[in-house]
Amino acid sequence: MLLSGFCLAGQLEDRLVAAALERTTHSVRYDGSYLSIGYPNGDVPDHIGVCTDVLIRAYRALDIDLQRLVHEDMNSHFERYPSRRIWGLEKADSNIDHRRVPNLQVYFSRHGRSLPVTQRGSDYRSGDIVTWMLPGNLPHIGIVTDRFSAETGAPLIVHNIGAGPKLEDMLFHYPITGHYRYLPR
Repeated sequence: MLLSGFCLAGQLEDRLVAAALERTTHSVRYDGSYLSIGYPNGDVPDHIGVCTDVLIRAYRALDIDLQRLVHEDMNSHFERYPSRRIWGLEKADSNIDHRRVPNLQVYFSRHGRSLPVTQRGSDYRSGDIVTWMLPGNLPHIGIVTDRFSAETGAPLIVHNIGAGPKLEDMLFHYPITGHYRYLPR
């Protein structure tokens, strides 16, 4: 049974990375505007998005709806999320909550595994989620892939930092604020 679960996890990681890499083939204009979207499985138009939308769309390819999952968890445990403190909200909002890095950090910590933040590339496994703090106190998020930089040896990351989804060697370019593994069974 354990071996079967291990194989399933490996398959999910591979599928998540493949879905993230597929996102790099899309032309996406960086736009984090608040939009009303459907629920569940709602999405902003495919030609726009931010860093979180890379994850949302990659997980959706695995039939995992982060919009629904985050919204349900926030409805039940709103005080555990930073939405009141950061954005002054009083309740969960299915249009935007899953598109905010601090909310995803809480969700992945609660329902996945929060892993150590290190400066060793070998500690970051294919399919892991990493968060950073960019200059100007801007949170950022991306997916670790199974590809590596020829220059640094670090695993390459799929993320959208403003120019659409890209595969880049940027794991250690900004302060890392979180390292997660989230592959629900």
